[in-house]
Amino acid sequence: MFKTLLATLGASSVLLASCTQQVESKNVAQAPTTPSTVEVQQTTQKPQERTPDVVYVPTPTEVVDKMLSMAKVGKNDILFDLGSGDGRIPITAAQRFGTRGTGIDIDPERIKEANANAKKAGVTDKVTFLQQDLFKSDFSKATVVTLYLLPELNVKLRPQLFKQLKPGTRIVSHAFDMGDWKPEQTANVNGRTVYYWTIPKEVPANLR
Repeated sequence: MFKTLLATLGASSVLLASCTQQVESKNVAQAPTTPSTVEVQQTTQKPQERTPDVVYVPTPTEVVDKMLSMAKVGKNDILFDLGSGDGRIPITAAQRFGTRGTGIDIDPERIKEANANAKKAGVTDKVTFLQQDLFKSDFSKATVVTLYLLPELNVKLRPQLFKQLKPGTRIVSHAFDMGDWKPEQTANVNGRTVYYWTIPKEVPANLR
């Protein structure tokens, strides 16, 4: 009888151990499920194409005003801001002149911020913000282009401007010029320079 009791206890122990292992295995198998689900949910936002070429620095309000003034922006214009940041240039143009505008920026956080600012300003019917690489973007419908990039990026962008834009399209840049393409006007705003060009009918040989 004692041997029978031991045998029964032994079998129970084996059964209990087996059940315990199954429970532990089940818990281990389920453990990664929650982090994996969270990871999938977090990647639903459009990923950033690549690292931005410039560190975001907002254009001061007085410079925005001068850029729009030099370009003589009006309600019939279509403004494209290349590297639009928080969207202040197209938003200001829409508020003051009723201008339709598009901002292009590669950083999804800037696009999110710009959309929030447009909503707050009540101009979401006039402005659009696109998360794109401006060197791959189509801005051929622009009558005005605004920039705040870097000298080497302006020069790199120059052939694209000549190729896409119609003669007479106005371009204004905060702080940086276009290399050999000399500006038609410059202005100084509290120590900051604004440059102005128009797309020529014939692109000079040295700029092709």
